[in-house]
Amino acid sequence: MESSEIFKKVRKIEIKTRGLSNQIFSGQYHSVFKGRGMAFSEVREYQYGDDIRNIDWNVTARFNHPYIKIFDEERELTVMLLIDVSGSNQFGTRHSIKQDMITEIAAVLAFSAIKNNDKVGVIFFSNKVEKFIPPKKGTTHILRIIRELIDFHPEHSETNLAEALRFFTNAIKKRCTAFLLSDFVDKGFEDAIKIANNKHDLIAVNIFDERETELPNMGIIRVRNAETGKRMWVDSSSRSVRDAFRDWSNNHSRYLNETFLKSGVDAVRIRTDQDYVKPLINLFKKRKGARR
Repeated sequence: MESSEIFKKVRKIEIKTRGLSNQIFSGQYHSVFKGRGMAFSEVREYQYGDDIRNIDWNVTARFNHPYIKIFDEERELTVMLLIDVSGSNQFGTRHSIKQDMITEIAAVLAFSAIKNNDKVGVIFFSNKVEKFIPPKKGTTHILRIIRELIDFHPEHSETNLAEALRFFTNAIKKRCTAFLLSDFVDKGFEDAIKIANNKHDLIAVNIFDERETELPNMGIIRVRNAETGKRMWVDSSSRSVRDAFRDWSNNHSRYLNETFLKSGVDAVRIRTDQDYVKPLINLFKKRKGARR
C-alpha cells in the first residue's frame, strides 16, 4: 500500500474513532479502567482503626509515636492491545472483514486510553509474536499504532493464542489492562489465559463473521483455509454437512465461553456486520457494576 493511501486510511480511522472515543467511550472508560496501583502520598498520625501494615516505622521511631503512610490510587494505567493478525482475520462476508473491525476497535480503545493519560502498547501476533510496540503516551504514538494496524504484513498466517499470552505475561511486568482482539480460532490456551489474567486485567474481544456460525446452501463450493492454505471441495447442499459445520461452531463457542469463565476473563462477542459500539458499552457497564 502506498504511503498516500495509508495516510488517507489513518486519517479516516482517526476521525471516526477519535470521535467515538470523545463522545461515547471516554466517560465509560474513565469509570471502569482505573489505576489499581497505589502511590505514596504522605504520612499522618496513627488513628484507631488504621491498618497497622501501613505504619511508617522510620517516622514512628523518630517521633516516638505511631505514624502511618497514606496512599492515593494511581490514575495512570498501561493499556496493552493484543492484536491477532493471522490469516483467518482476512475473512468477512457482510459489512467488513474481521481485521478491519479489529483495527477500528483497537483505535477506539487506544484513543480512549490516551485521553485518560494512559500508556498504550501493542503486541501483533499470529502463531508467533510478529511485533511488539512498547507502551508509550501521546497522539503521535497512537497514530503510529494505527498505521501499523492498517499496513502490517505478518510473516506467518496461523494462530497461537497461548504463545502470544505467554509473551505478554513475561514482557509486561507491571499490572496492566489488556484487550485481546481475535477471532479465537484456536484451542489449547486455557492455562496461558488464566495465568495472564491472574497477573493483569484481561478482556477478550471476540470478532466473528455470520458465515462462521452457519453454512448456507450454495451447492458444491471450493473453500480455502486462510491459515494453512489448504483447499477443499464442500457440498453445502448436504444437510449433514451444514449440520456438522453448525455443530462445530456451537461447540467452539461453548469452549470459548467455558475458557473465559474459568479464567475469570470478561469477554464480548461482536459480529462483523454489527455495530461494535453497543456491545463495548455494555461490557463497560457490566464491569462498572461488578466493581461496586
